[in-house]
Amino acid sequence: MDTAAVGGFPPRNGRNGLVLKALQLLAAAVFAGWLMIWIVMPTNTYRNGWSLRIRAETDSTYFGRQGTNILINTFPILFISVLGCLYLHLVKRSGTSQSSVHRLTAWKRSVAVNWPLGIVSGVELTFCLMFLVLLIWFYSTFLVANFSQLHQTDDGVKLWQARLDMAAVWLGIVGDLCCAFLFFPVARGSSLLPLLGLTSESSIRYHVWLGHITMAVFSAHGVCYIVYWAVTDQIDMMVKWDNTGTAYVAGEIALLAGLAMWAMTLPRIRRKMFELFFYTHQLYIVFLFFYLMHVGISHFCMILPGVYLFMVDRYLRFLQSKTKVRLVSARLLPSESIELNFAKSPGLAFEPLSVVFINVPGVSSLQWHPFTVSSSSNLEPERLSVIIKKEGSWTQKLYRTLSSPVPQDRLEVSVEGPYGPVSKNFLRYDSLILVSGGSGITPFISIIRELIHQRTTLNRPTPAVLLVCAFKTAADLTMLDLLLPVSGNISDLSGLELRIEAFVTREESSTDEAQTNIRTIWFKPLPSDVPIAPVLGPNGWLWLAAIVSSSFVAFLLLIGVLQRYYIYPIDHNTNQIYSYAARSVLNLLFICICIMAAASAAVLWNKKGNLKEARQIQNIDAPTPTTSPSSWFYNADRELESVPQESLVKATKVHFGGRPPLKKMLLEFDGSNVGVMASGPGGLRHEVAVICSSGLADNLHFQSISFSW
Repeated sequence: MDTAAVGGFPPRNGRNGLVLKALQLLAAAVFAGWLMIWIVMPTNTYRNGWSLRIRAETDSTYFGRQGTNILINTFPILFISVLGCLYLHLVKRSGTSQSSVHRLTAWKRSVAVNWPLGIVSGVELTFCLMFLVLLIWFYSTFLVANFSQLHQTDDGVKLWQARLDMAAVWLGIVGDLCCAFLFFPVARGSSLLPLLGLTSESSIRYHVWLGHITMAVFSAHGVCYIVYWAVTDQIDMMVKWDNTGTAYVAGEIALLAGLAMWAMTLPRIRRKMFELFFYTHQLYIVFLFFYLMHVGISHFCMILPGVYLFMVDRYLRFLQSKTKVRLVSARLLPSESIELNFAKSPGLAFEPLSVVFINVPGVSSLQWHPFTVSSSSNLEPERLSVIIKKEGSWTQKLYRTLSSPVPQDRLEVSVEGPYGPVSKNFLRYDSLILVSGGSGITPFISIIRELIHQRTTLNRPTPAVLLVCAFKTAADLTMLDLLLPVSGNISDLSGLELRIEAFVTREESSTDEAQTNIRTIWFKPLPSDVPIAPVLGPNGWLWLAAIVSSSFVAFLLLIGVLQRYYIYPIDHNTNQIYSYAARSVLNLLFICICIMAAASAAVLWNKKGNLKEARQIQNIDAPTPTTSPSSWFYNADRELESVPQESLVKATKVHFGGRPPLKKMLLEFDGSNVGVMASGPGGLRHEVAVICSSGLADNLHFQSISFSW
């Protein structure tokens, strides 16, 4: 029986396929067991039976009570992460990433397009409802099981007050459950996301949803306790920090840090004052540290897997960001867009729709901004390109720097990534309809360049492509020039079935501005500037598995020695003598040391190979072009200068003074298996999603593309 692999990979036969299948089943079984622990945790069966037996078996002199939570809460997810790394390495080594039509394709269609959550697929809606059901089950089961046992109270506390206290406690546990998932979507380099067929860019929305739920639950947890302390004349508990109990002050600090981050995520603030949102979000460090101080390391192990993988990913990103990369050229468009072209290692392979994070110290030494990669690692093995539209203050300053009359010999840049999908899902369709608005064309440039490679270099069949792009002004049409790479290494486009319908919505005809030449700047990097390379080398997934597993084993050894020979002689596993805060800080210190040591060793080992490869990559200088291909759209008599440019001109039709008739174009598109991708303003993506989910065309498979520019 053929089985589609996790993440949309095709079925495989033979020994490799059996290994992949075994890894999938093992990972699924371990995750099911981990999730089952959360499901049964509020029941009396678990708390009065299973939990006591597990603790009795795992409460050793080396790990104490913390060992139990490490075993049932932390270890399973880290084990799945390592399995995922092995799985992805085998998939990459097999050399086949083209996916077959997944059995859940129908579930991936948009089923809700008018929700506050945005465009939601059937899979997303199903899992959202399942997670909400889990939260409701988790909380209600505990209340039902425990409220019935509260018949009388001591110390003058009324029954409703005791119930309020208990309800507040378990609101905190519900918050722990949310936090257990909160950091998975933001661990960009983790194996968990690609194992599920997700990308870090598309998963941010899940982090946002979880963040809202987490802060709502923790806020209710804090308010309930303030009310409880007020009505029981214990308001002084707000300034209490027990040596071996709950540190209420730490919890309040964590809550305040979380509320500050939560407030800055409001769409109006985040969009108009991104810098404020960005800097405020760094309070996650404060939030996590005082969260740890509030509950202690033993309890913190419940959410440690996500935090641990995030720390590994964050430190690897930090190491990569310390390298200054080689910026080869920049193309300045009349539409006030910029294409930056970096040198990259031929060993760095990425798929279309990937994202890189860029820091330009000359603009801001602290800010990192994500941009969708517009190049194809197959078509341009030594180049990586991104397109940046002048919009916010950061991009405006960058554009002014590059467009200055004083020529720039070099621009210092650091890069994190790229991060993206691990398969070319768009190749599974017979036809592709790409709908973009403005700079939303950026992710489709990488797709079209990859299709050019598949067709012209590998001579493989490719989907027929209809690119529908809407621009405000004729000057924005120069974005179409970027469909061809600056390297100019394409000999023929005639084999690619490509049709471009470009719509200029705010002008009735072409203007002189639209024919302005593209300006290309060629830089002279320093010898110390290196091509963008994979931080963990060509076998990155294996190295990541080694980092996660070795650092965690080292952490277990260190805390085992600490517990057995330092804490146990003092505390004797009573948890009533040795300070919770001191124990938590020591554990945190060991986690940081182990991750830093393992990751640094792996990066340094691979850096030797990257530097050797960098010496073999030479800068390619070329003269600045004197003409812009976009001007050909308005001058049919102009002599065409190359075959690819001629093919691109013939494939393009420009319409002025109106919006694209999307419904007519989509519903009349011929094909039994048509992929529809939309990128750009939310209104455009919403319109396309409504058409595709209307049921009028069952052959249309819609995907909303997240892009960064």
